[in-house]
This record gives sequence, C-alpha cells and structure tokens, in this order.
Amino acid sequence: MNIPFLSFTGQNNLVEEEIRAAFERVFQNKWYILGKEVSDFEKAYATYNKVQHCIGVGNGLDALHLALKALDIGEGDEVIVPSNTFIATWLAISQVKATIVPVEPDRLTYNLDPHLIEAAITPKTKAIMPVHLYGQACQMDAIMQIAGKHNLFVIEDNAQAQGCAYNEQLTGSFGHINATSFYPTKNLGAYGDAGALTTSDANLAHKVNLLRNYGSEKKYYNEVIGLNSRLDELQAAFLSVKLKYLNGWIDERRKIAEAYDEQLDGISELILPAIASGAMHVYHLYVVRSSKRDALEKHLNNHGIGTGIHYPVPAHLQKAYSHLGYQKGDFPIAEELAETCLSLPLNPGMSDEEIEYVCKTIKKFYA
Repeated sequence: MNIPFLSFTGQNNLVEEEIRAAFERVFQNKWYILGKEVSDFEKAYATYNKVQHCIGVGNGLDALHLALKALDIGEGDEVIVPSNTFIATWLAISQVKATIVPVEPDRLTYNLDPHLIEAAITPKTKAIMPVHLYGQACQMDAIMQIAGKHNLFVIEDNAQAQGCAYNEQLTGSFGHINATSFYPTKNLGAYGDAGALTTSDANLAHKVNLLRNYGSEKKYYNEVIGLNSRLDELQAAFLSVKLKYLNGWIDERRKIAEAYDEQLDGISELILPAIASGAMHVYHLYVVRSSKRDALEKHLNNHGIGTGIHYPVPAHLQKAYSHLGYQKGDFPIAEELAETCLSLPLNPGMSDEEIEYVCKTIKKFYA
C-alpha cells in the first residue's frame, strides 16, 4: 500500500466543480485585485472566526509582519515567541527589527508554556506571539491574563489552527490582532500563497488595510509607508468555496486522529499527542514522538508510508539566526522535540484500511 504524507485528492474531488465555477466567475469578471471576491471572503471568514474584521493578505508571514507593524512594534521592542515553532514566526519579528525573546514550550502539548512567560518579560516587552502549533489551541486564558497584567499586545499565529477553539472561543479571536496562513497544506488552504489577519479592533483593521496596499486608501495617495501584500481575487474565490467545507474536514481529521489514538495506544516507546484542559485540537498535523524517530521514519517510508518532521531544526539553531549566538542546549525542550517528532499521514479522505495499515506498520517496528 502507498500512503502519501500529504494528499489533496479527497478535498479536490469534493470541491472540483465549485472551484472550476469560481475560476470562471473571476475570469469573466475581469477584476483581479481587491474586488468583490476578496471582500466577500473577508466578510465570510470574519463571521466564521467570530471577529469584526478580516483583512486578506499575500501569505501568513506577511500577516504576522503586518500585525506587528499595525501595533507599531519595531527596533528596541521585544516580542515573546515560542522556541518551538515554524521559523516564519521569528522572521516576522526580524522584519520589523524587533528583538526575539524565545520561551520554551510545554513538554506535553508542544505549545508556548504560559508558566514561563512572565520570567521573560522586561520593560522592553511589547507583545506575546502564541502559536497554535499542529492544530492545538494554546492556553489562551492564562496568556491573555498575563498580557493584561503587563499591558502587552497579543498576536496569535493561527496558521495551523483555523476552526480550533479554547474553552469554546475560536483561536484567532483572542489576541488584539491575529494572523493566519492559507498555504495549500493548511486545514483551510488556497491553491497558492494566501493569508489573512483577524481582529475586532476597527483602528487596527484600518491600519492593516492601508499597510497591505502600499499605504494607500485612495489610489496614488499614500498615507503611510506600506507594503504590497494583497489576497488576490482568484485565491479569495477558491477560499470562499472551501470555507463551507472546513468544519466537515476538521471533523474528519479528528476522527482519523481518534483512530490513531486508539490503535497506537499501549506502545510504551511512542508518545502520542496530548491535549491541554480546555483546548481543542483540529489536527493540522498528527505528531508522535519517538527516541528512535529516524529509524521509525525510514521503516514507514520503506513500507510506502509518507511522513513529515515538523520541525527538524529549531529556529535558534538555524543558520539564519546564528548571529543571535544561541548554542545547542539553550532551549532543550525545543531541541528534544526537533529530534524526536514525526508527523503521520492525516488527510481528509483517508480510508480505515489506510489508517490501519499505518498503525500495523508502526506496531511491527516496535515488535
């Protein structure tokens, strides 16, 4: 049996007719930048995420960058960020020339550990950037309480957790302004790069609307120094189609994860995903951990099962951040996760037989 780590087949088969119609509509409308498709999707996604405003942008990194700029965070300011995250979270802080302050994750959930945040706060701290990693909500009640106590902004990185919730409130609606990515692999993915910001602050929404479009509200009249980062009409049209199916796909992801949980339970050397109290998991990724990760990965690949590693090198040890002077051992939890984590195939449309084959193959490895 051949099981790819990532497959779009199930989703594409479901939406193909509507996607083709959306393309034809945009093609015939002959308006391709910041038109009705974008505004319609922005309204729909804001409603879905239970916020007042959604601003579509070019990609998830731009969304984080624009969130920081809208909050006037820059050189001399510090931003608390997980040590365990995709590098884009760090890159956005670098883009505004602010200082990255890494904080270790919880060993069980892999998300930012709220118990460690206050020790990292200084008079220069301006914001906390929690990342809902792999599809699990961070402990947002504790994070928002700390932010309120110290008068800090919160920017959620919700790229891996659309449709997720903490204590029944959707992620991407807690922070002052929040970023998401619609990269094709995401739970809600475009057919190319795309991203958005969500907020209920009208002033911040207005600032981002200016910043994403050359700093301009009226063409050729520029109020601030802006960027060019706009969600295009075609991707917005595709996302509007797929948004209607998101909750169904999330339900399917959770059922696949439940099957993995049940069938892999009892393997003492394999650590399965753990969920914090009050947190929801929408399983953008199903990540297990093993001290024999590399051998397990090779075993699965040899049996036709695709896998992923998210992520093999923590941000503080990347060559891009060598100038910060971090050494191996500085963030041991993030480093341990990088050395032991393995993502299993989890795609809407996976059959029971495919799930069973993955689990049996893993059991054979440990037997």
